[in-house]
Order: sequence, then C-alpha cells, then structure tokens
Amino acid sequence: MSKILSRRIVLSTTLPLFFSLFVVAVLASAAQDPAKSAPMEGATTDPAAHAKIGLKPPANPKLPTLFLVGDSTVRNGRADGAGGQWGWGEPLVDLFDASKINVDNRAIGGRSSRSYIMENQWAETLAFVKPGDIILFQWGHNDDGPLDDPARARGTLHGIGDETKEVDNPILKIHETVHAYGWYLRKYVEDTKAKGAIPIICSPIPRKTWKDGKIVRNAANYGGWARQVAEQENVGFIDLNEIIARKYDALGEAAVEPLFGDPHTHTSRAGAELNAECVVAGLKALPHDPVAAYFSAKGKAVAPYVA
Repeated sequence: MSKILSRRIVLSTTLPLFFSLFVVAVLASAAQDPAKSAPMEGATTDPAAHAKIGLKPPANPKLPTLFLVGDSTVRNGRADGAGGQWGWGEPLVDLFDASKINVDNRAIGGRSSRSYIMENQWAETLAFVKPGDIILFQWGHNDDGPLDDPARARGTLHGIGDETKEVDNPILKIHETVHAYGWYLRKYVEDTKAKGAIPIICSPIPRKTWKDGKIVRNAANYGGWARQVAEQENVGFIDLNEIIARKYDALGEAAVEPLFGDPHTHTSRAGAELNAECVVAGLKALPHDPVAAYFSAKGKAVAPYVA
C-alpha cells in the first residue's frame, strides 16, 4: 500500500512539471518561427475583416481562375459601391465568360504590397492557386507611407533594390524587416511561379491629378518600378497607369470628373468600368495573353492597347 501511495505522489509532482516543460518548448518553437507567431489576416483593422468584406474562394475549383490582388482601387470596401466608389475588379468580371474561368477579386482596401503579405492575406490567397491560374497584381497606392506609424504601418522602401530597414511594427506587435517595393513584387511573382501559375504585374491606376492639361503619370516611381520588376522576372506587364491616363487625357478634365467617386483616387462605377476595359486592352496587348480564350462577348469587343 505504501508503494502505491508513493507512486501516486511521484506522479502528482512530476506530471505538472512535465506538462510545464512541454508548454515552454512549444512556445519557444513558435517564437523561432515568425509565420507561427505573427497575427493572422485582418490584424491591422479587425481579425474578421476578410470575412466581413466578403472574400470567397473561386466559384468553380475545376475551372482556371484569374485572381486579382491589390488595394481599394481594385476592390473597394465590400465591393458594393458604398459611397459611390468602385474598384476595377468588380466590372472586370463581366468581361469574362464565367463558364470558362473564375474571376476571384481578393484585393483588400488599405493594404500595401507589404501589409497584404504580413497579415497573411497573401498566404490565404495562395492556398487557392493551382497550376494554370493567372494572378494580376496592382500595388503602389498605399506603399508610399511611414514604415512604423501607429495607424497603418504599411509603407515600403522606395525602389526595387535589396535594401532593408528594421522596425517594430506597432500594429502587428512584432519586429519586422521591411523591404523595398520591388522586393515584395518579386516575392509575389516567385510565389506564383512556384505554384505553377502565371503572374502579371500592373502599374497602379492614375490619380485624378492634372498638370498642363495632362494626367500626371507614375513612370518615375511605382509605375516604373513595377515595369522594371516585370522585365527582371520576365513576366507580363500591363502599364495600366499609362493606358488609363491616355484615356483621361483624350476625354479632358470635365468628362473625367464623373469617373471618380472621391476627389482624386477612387473611381465611380463608370470609371471602374473604363479601367476594367483598360485592363483587358492591356491583357490583349501582351505577347502571350494567357486569358485570350476566356473573354465574354463584351470582353471580346475591347480592342488591344496600342502603345
């Protein structure tokens, strides 16, 4: 009886100690893996933000999918035209045949090329990607900002180089190595290729900023950097900034005014439809258009862009 009692005493003292050591080991392992310790998607605003804005998987997994990745100029809010503002991703759907291809708009407002990755939004999107899919990327509108401001902490370093800066991210509560805009674009491209899918980079759509009767281009910064990365990585490039800006120039200031739902950045439905047609025009101008067989009758009617 005394032997049984002594065994119980030993177990009662050693089991809690073993469990404590096990928990410490697990926590230490997670701390060494940033992917496990970093907060999940939506962390900059709301942990359930991606669900609230209505992101869904591709409608038909058996079909190829055209994924859209970017900011609010691609998908504004819940994609329902709130405040009269639309991204070009919504009307783009009508330019494709839904019986042949999914168009899955996974852009999220307020994100940059950096924060979309850091919040694990990119990992969530990438999980749906299969060989033969196509991904359009448009980043730049939110990349030009502070690296560690307490409101967003989404900025990236200028250029396409390998320079970095260490910051303490006040939103995600982690220490972070911030890279240049081009570095993040290269990561998107490389991750996409690794899945057997086709990446296409777009320059950011132009803002409604006029100078000497012309829309101001961004070829000297984000548009130019996007082009350089596409050339380095030998992937398709749609100069959406220039394509749309030429349309605006031809229309003139008065006619362009109703194409916007705010002073200079977000388009109205009419503006989003114009931009979506410009995306298709850019796709058709590529040396090898990977979506050529998937256009709807409306999409087929769009002429290729001629530089």
